[in-house]
Amino acid sequence: MSDAVRWGILGTGKIARILAGALAESRDGRLVAVGSRDAVRSEAFATEFGVDRHHGGYAELVRDDGVDLVYVATHHPWHREWAVAAAESGKHVLCEKPMAVRADDAVVIVDAARRNDVFLLEAFAYRSHPQTHRLVELLRGGAIGDVRMIDAVFGYDAGPDPSNYLMVHALAGGSILDVGCYTSSMAHLVAAAATGVDVVETSDVAAAATIGPTRVDHSTAATLAFPGDILARVACSIQANLESSLRIDGSEGRITVASPWLPGRIGSTATIVLERWGSEREEVDVPTEAEVYTIEVDAVNAMITAGERSPSTMTWEDSLANMRTLDRWRRAIGLRYEGDSA
Repeated sequence: MSDAVRWGILGTGKIARILAGALAESRDGRLVAVGSRDAVRSEAFATEFGVDRHHGGYAELVRDDGVDLVYVATHHPWHREWAVAAAESGKHVLCEKPMAVRADDAVVIVDAARRNDVFLLEAFAYRSHPQTHRLVELLRGGAIGDVRMIDAVFGYDAGPDPSNYLMVHALAGGSILDVGCYTSSMAHLVAAAATGVDVVETSDVAAAATIGPTRVDHSTAATLAFPGDILARVACSIQANLESSLRIDGSEGRITVASPWLPGRIGSTATIVLERWGSEREEVDVPTEAEVYTIEVDAVNAMITAGERSPSTMTWEDSLANMRTLDRWRRAIGLRYEGDSA
């Protein structure tokens, strides 16, 4: 492999375009190929982003010998098939979140990566950001004492159009797998950092939801119980503009993060607010030199160059634990997709 990691993007939707732009700004990643089931869309994408090769099918991209890493940017139900295919072809994989529709499918993806000795990361961009790294440092250092409660919220109004993929049951639409997965993954990260372990599992999940006419969850809230007597209240929506933020309450203070999911834009500073009981409020600034997705791309390139397989930013075990929580959350609200076990 050359110094620059050669990326192929599988899919041409919104998030694929975002990553293509991030690759253009990255230090040592290079977009060399794109694949789509629609040859016209693939060619147009390649022309727009100056991509060397375009394929009129996903299999052709996966087999492209000039690609080191495949970014799987399809709708949720096809993550398993194409992440596994990429790994079986000896390609490293960045798989868009959530890794799969259900935990069992995510296990198959991880097994394929392990068996073929390739890098695999679930694409939660916030996990690679310096703001998140600083947050973990504060928690591990006991900045607010024992963590007692986590509040994580992510929601926006996607509109009522039933043809929007977020509203389509067959595409595993709904708020949990679109943005709720962020809140639960953050809860897992905070609980693990607070208890000094690498990975935590939820011991209990209770939830309620509003299910729309297309049988996907429009809005939902859940309470997650973690070891160490830590509770997390997580909420998400694709029909309401929620205050997408994070708050962590501890025995000796509180941490608030106003923008946990897309921290720090170009030229700006990400900020963590730290309140210690009996002390003045403190703003912990985290300077950022790039956009969050560019930071993710550079982090992926660095981890691959270093020979990582189960990545330090979000290990395979962490992804699987979060997927199990998402399964429990969906069961708690009665939301099933095709292929779910009884």
